[in-house]
Amino acid sequence: MPTIKAQGQVFECAVGANLRQVLLQQGIALHNDRSQIINCRGLGTCGTCAVQIEGAVSPPNWRDQTRRSLPPHSLAQNRRLACQTQVLGDIEVTKFDGFWGQSDRQRWAP
Repeated sequence: MPTIKAQGQVFECAVGANLRQVLLQQGIALHNDRSQIINCRGLGTCGTCAVQIEGAVSPPNWRDQTRRSLPPHSLAQNRRLACQTQVLGDIEVTKFDGFWGQSDRQRWAP
């Protein structure tokens, strides 16, 4: 089972688990501020669950790439949409500030 390090916690999940669902189940504050209320609930359209991931995850799908290609995100940033990402191995997750998690300032680290 893959190990996830996020917001000072370490826990396991099943291979292929959806990262957004796993983080929320663990009580990880995936959405910043008001985006906790105003988000797409995992459809891949809002971009508020953007995180930096180090480790083995699924390749970006078309929803992930499309949303991250639009402002305030950028494909040049090393971010992924947690709602569109499957965990394939051990990972470390970092969340950044900003409504969409688009800032360069870290909100929380692994």
